[in-house]
Amino acid sequence: MKKAKKLIGLLLCFLLTVTMLLGCKKDNKVDETNAEQTTPPTTDTVNPTQAAATEGPVEKIQLKLGIWPEDTLTDDIKVHEGYVKTLNNKNPNIEVVPAYYKYATDTFVSLAESGNLPTIFETWYTEPQKLINGGFVADITDELKARGWDTAMNPSIRELLSKDGRIYGIPRDGYALGLMVNIELFEEAGLVDENGYPQYPKTWEELAQIGKTIKDKTGQAGLCLLAKDNAGGWHFSNIAWDFGATLTLVKDDKFIANVNTPEAIAAMEFVKSLKWEYDILTPDPTNEDWSTGFANLGTGTAAMYIAANDAVNQPTQVNELPAEKLALIPLPAGPGGQYSLSGGTPYMFSKDATPEQINAALDYLEIMGKAPVATEDAIAGMKADNQNKIDNNVPVIPRFPCWVDEKVLAAEKAVTEEYSNVDMNLYNDYFAILKKEGNLRLEEPGSAQDLYAELTKVLQAVITDKNADVASLMKTANDNYQKLLDETVNK
Repeated sequence: MKKAKKLIGLLLCFLLTVTMLLGCKKDNKVDETNAEQTTPPTTDTVNPTQAAATEGPVEKIQLKLGIWPEDTLTDDIKVHEGYVKTLNNKNPNIEVVPAYYKYATDTFVSLAESGNLPTIFETWYTEPQKLINGGFVADITDELKARGWDTAMNPSIRELLSKDGRIYGIPRDGYALGLMVNIELFEEAGLVDENGYPQYPKTWEELAQIGKTIKDKTGQAGLCLLAKDNAGGWHFSNIAWDFGATLTLVKDDKFIANVNTPEAIAAMEFVKSLKWEYDILTPDPTNEDWSTGFANLGTGTAAMYIAANDAVNQPTQVNELPAEKLALIPLPAGPGGQYSLSGGTPYMFSKDATPEQINAALDYLEIMGKAPVATEDAIAGMKADNQNKIDNNVPVIPRFPCWVDEKVLAAEKAVTEEYSNVDMNLYNDYFAILKKEGNLRLEEPGSAQDLYAELTKVLQAVITDKNADVASLMKTANDNYQKLLDETVNK
């Protein structure tokens, strides 16, 4: 338990000090050679997988890629097919099997125990210690050390992905929640300044008022609120922090539910008012989840949606909102402060993956430009990814740095600037607030997903019943969460 708290503290320390200094240019010109390049070039660098392949005939190494794009993202698939070609040019013994996988807590264990997990997959930063303790993921320490990637990783993130000095994953990226804005609806409601930038809410009360103006003038929802699954509780936890709440306490190495405090109750009362007083929500938030939120934003049936920097493709590429009509702004402040829930996405590996398969997956990450190296392959992968974003109406913006290697950070910055396709004034306030000391907060400790599930039950009740007793509902959620903590983590 003490180690879990130490890891949380270490990552928080990192995230509090990280700066987003990747200022993007407005110049959209792309070098013609890079623009036409769909398959990153190969290099003569010899890596562990390639070296093994030169020793003589060997059996095919099957690499099941859980990070393969979903079927609807056809251009993304083409980019990955280019990555596969580069990988096979370096090592023809690798057989890549597309295996798109979206992590889900309710199905993961059965997939892992049956041996049906992909070789490599993505999860959330709330999950690594659970997966490590359950024996569901592979130890990749030796493979990382052979490449020098273990020391290139930020130490705080490395700790989060480690146990007893052994490493079980590497970071894909990080995120911090903000507020995505459909500029078209703000324009229609007359809520833009003389430069055409949205006059966005600075406080939660302003959000309610602006949402009402949008609803009155356009007939569309001011805000898409989630109340279907755990994502609802996830978003609400950030609102609760802004009202001064802390939802889980730690005392004597035990986690204590803290859901029914006056501050948390006030936050839930505010959410209730968005439905019954201001009437700014979509028709049925109990049917809204992570993906429908982006659909509402992208198609113009909601003007605002809580979301993060790592998902700007969802309203644009997936739901066809023009890239120049999307803004990402800071989450509003509340009576208790202004915070952004911060987390990220790690890559992890099936417990059944062999060293050869792990090395093949790491080779693939390098070719994608997701590894802590600035090789020719890696930079080509970054460029191919950004060109694909431009071609598919996705904003090219900075990402949270995952690595401490200065060459890698410089390469990422240079490529982002080269391919910038949006007005960064629509994003600068968001990135600026993240540098404010104390703004970033990690997800609640204990069992965050169980907490979110209990909070979502309350959200569903207050959204569907005008007379719902918020204090009573929050007490029930607190009792249920405490029981789950005692049964799962306070043993």
